[in-house]
Amino acid sequence: MAALAQLPPLPPQFKSIQHHLRTAQEHDKRDPVVAYYCRLYAMQTGMKIDSKTPECRKFLSKLMDQLEALKKQLGDNEAITQEIVGSAHLENYALKMFLYADNEDRAGRFHKNMIKSFYTASLLIDVITVFGELTDENVKHRKYARWKATYIHNCLKNGETPQAGPVGIEEDNDVEENEDAGATPLPTQPPRPSSSAYDPGSVPSSSFTGIQIPPGAHAPANTPAEVPSSAGVTSNTIQPTPQTVPAIDPALFSTVSQADIRLTPEDFARAQKYCKYAGSALQYEDVSTAVQNLQKALKLLTTGRE
Repeated sequence: MAALAQLPPLPPQFKSIQHHLRTAQEHDKRDPVVAYYCRLYAMQTGMKIDSKTPECRKFLSKLMDQLEALKKQLGDNEAITQEIVGSAHLENYALKMFLYADNEDRAGRFHKNMIKSFYTASLLIDVITVFGELTDENVKHRKYARWKATYIHNCLKNGETPQAGPVGIEEDNDVEENEDAGATPLPTQPPRPSSSAYDPGSVPSSSFTGIQIPPGAHAPANTPAEVPSSAGVTSNTIQPTPQTVPAIDPALFSTVSQADIRLTPEDFARAQKYCKYAGSALQYEDVSTAVQNLQKALKLLTTGRE
């Protein structure tokens, strides 16, 4: 992919989108679709913040040039030409990155790449808003991922041992003030604290029960982030983990659409969305998600209900 024209310095007013733009740059070669939507989010957000002052107008104009160049390069990519495909692609990518970080967290492998994956997942969930309002589940995933990135970053920075898993969250913790957690360099090998350095009382005590986090062991194979060799794992590549395929309702195999069932245009749109989600999940070898979405589509088409 051809290199994009460089952007002018970021105006101070646009500080809130700097990490989204950095994520875009990081994905220009890894996943241009993700890079495109990160820039689109930055563009839309920047327009709302300030589109009148000269420095902001100049920056947004150059960012628009990047978007147009990317769109031309991506051509007929369905994830760009069809919003429903783009939304599914972005949501699956963000979830995949979240599950990778959650897997590392639950295994007690705390390292820079895991922290960045948590934080990047939260940024990508921000980006999903270009397609409309977030689901409650995505809102909870974003809050949890951003809190986890900040919490683990601060623990390692202070020489403390983070507590693995969804142990709790401070509802009043303003993670926005600590959003450098996903970008600030950390030592490749975090300092090993003594047993007396870790204070269990420093872990937030409020229980965070509002989010349903899949077990880390079910993280899909081929996650977008690479684990550094010094992170305490035996290999640089993440080995595929056994996937639990959901049980398929036998009734779905023999179900024929009833003649008296009238599907609305919204029903067809939802069924199409489930099919697109399934196709996107298969790109990431996530069989479980693909099967679940196909079952939802089939049930909707044959019964008129979800």
